[in-house]
Amino acid sequence: NEESHIEACLRSLFDGDEAMQNAQVVVADGGSTDRTREIVAILHAEFSNITLIDNPERLQSAAMNCIVESYARFGHTVLVRCDAHTIYPKRYVLRVARSLLDHKADALAVPMDSQGIGHMQKAIAWVSDSRIGSGGSAHRGGRSSGYVDHGHHAGFLIASFLAIGGYDASFSHNEDAEFDYRLRMAGGQIWLDADIRIKYRPRASLFLLAQQYWYYGRGRARTVFKHRLRPRIRQILPVINVIMNIFSFIAAAISSPIFLVWPGIYLALLLGTGATMALQERSFRGFYAGPALGTMHLAWGLGFIWQSATWRAKTWRRSPARP
Repeated sequence: NEESHIEACLRSLFDGDEAMQNAQVVVADGGSTDRTREIVAILHAEFSNITLIDNPERLQSAAMNCIVESYARFGHTVLVRCDAHTIYPKRYVLRVARSLLDHKADALAVPMDSQGIGHMQKAIAWVSDSRIGSGGSAHRGGRSSGYVDHGHHAGFLIASFLAIGGYDASFSHNEDAEFDYRLRMAGGQIWLDADIRIKYRPRASLFLLAQQYWYYGRGRARTVFKHRLRPRIRQILPVINVIMNIFSFIAAAISSPIFLVWPGIYLALLLGTGATMALQERSFRGFYAGPALGTMHLAWGLGFIWQSATWRAKTWRRSPARP
């Protein structure tokens, strides 16, 4: 259901780029019930190389695999991934393909510059690109190009994509990081091109943001357990924060208010984040950044914990009983 975004996204790809007339543009729809399919059909009348296909699995990972399997046979060598919530710069597809080939990379990543409309979405955008919100991810507003372990997927060599089996189609989130790990283990390289930047529309409400980051946390946990990885510090901190807050409230309820020190420190961090944005924006509405940051941290941490517990429960059920 992307009727609010799909037209602007597709038009940004075609805007001022004659080379796009020779590209095969495939839109995979996961069963939209709004006007998404109708809008794509209208655009097809204007841009005949747009094709709409069904994605019955309703997952991005499955959609990408389906597109590659269906169209790679036509001799295409480069796949450019686009997402409906994004506005792309002029000549984006051509620039991604050229950068991918120039740097002899197997995959290309680009930085995301989050932009919002309305006070809450602007706050979410600001927090998303900040170090305290993204943990310093290179593709979140980063300014330096170079080879990276992971980044926002922009393009692939189709041969490299197929060589490692594409995305894990069982992943609803974090399929990109899981893919990048397998690609690097196979000897592939990922280039982050900071000169190719995209404008991303984040979620516009705290509920939708919480839902998104809950799944982000679950997806990261799946990747960690699937490949038996050691989480990075920036991935562990939200989990520790959730555990510390839960422990503090329980301990304060049965013992002493002194245990509320940690929640107090964290609340001060959120207020400080809101105050910083309020000063930068010169508006009290900047304080929306505090709730946005808390939502991201807590939802991600809870999602990671839930997926970890679920994975361990399944592991125990599969383990044979000892004699």
